[in-house]
Amino acid sequence: MLSRVTNQTMMASAQRNLQASNSELARLQDRAQTLKAIGRPSDDPSATARALQIRAQQTAADQYERNIDDGAGWLSTIDTAMGNVSGIMNRVRDLTVQGSNGSLNQGGRDALAAEIDGLKTDLLSQANTKYLGRNVFAGNSDAASPFPVTAPVPPATLPALGAVERRIGTDTTVRVDAEGADIFGTGTDPAAADKLSVFELLGTIIKDLKTPGVDVSKHLSTLDTRMTSMITDRTVIGTRQAQLDRAKDANTSLQGTLEASRAGVEDLDLGKAILDLQLQSTNYQAALAVTAKVLPMSLMDFLR
Repeated sequence: MLSRVTNQTMMASAQRNLQASNSELARLQDRAQTLKAIGRPSDDPSATARALQIRAQQTAADQYERNIDDGAGWLSTIDTAMGNVSGIMNRVRDLTVQGSNGSLNQGGRDALAAEIDGLKTDLLSQANTKYLGRNVFAGNSDAASPFPVTAPVPPATLPALGAVERRIGTDTTVRVDAEGADIFGTGTDPAAADKLSVFELLGTIIKDLKTPGVDVSKHLSTLDTRMTSMITDRTVIGTRQAQLDRAKDANTSLQGTLEASRAGVEDLDLGKAILDLQLQSTNYQAALAVTAKVLPMSLMDFLR
């Protein structure tokens, strides 16, 4: 049996088609305004999943960037402090050499001792250097001044707490503090020069300079040992800084790649968006015109 197609059925079908075309036109207008390919997850579930994955990677990369910048601040502060420490130790050595001159009278030796005492105070200040309120030579210690203002520095003043590290990649971390116990020493035995506290050493030099007839040249080799150790420690800091620099370059490149991938999934090309909108607008206008000619309104339509 053949079904009858009435004018009302044709009108309803035409109306549905026009509404669908109008809805598509509205969607394309919205896309052209926002230039976003995904207005809601249902627009493209697979693209939405890719976009979420890329954004998660971008969030991680942004955090790595902050970690790298923070670590660079720590290491830069340490390097500056180590440079000052190196200058102080060089000056102490020069003064010790002067003090070993047998022709120097006691007044001159006392003056040298006074200057070294001032340098020791400066050295303590450098040992207590802070970055954002944290001591850079004391690991995770929250002590206000891990190195007390009195010498010698006993080992108990530097508790063996964990190192300060920053994650700069998925499976990469970098230590951003320095081991104060190794750099400045904590020992009190002159025989163990590599462990001897520099504050203890300077205190001994000061004491010997103030004592008539004591030759302070015997401390030069110990000074050289401690200074060599400090240079080695500073080299390690420089190596970590170089690692952070490489990580920053790699992370910046990754951020650019991820942003390009995100844009490829989420963003629309302006030219294509306008072209699609114009095409749909033309189609809609043509559909309206064709419908108006195929289904002309009658007087009865207005009287209903």
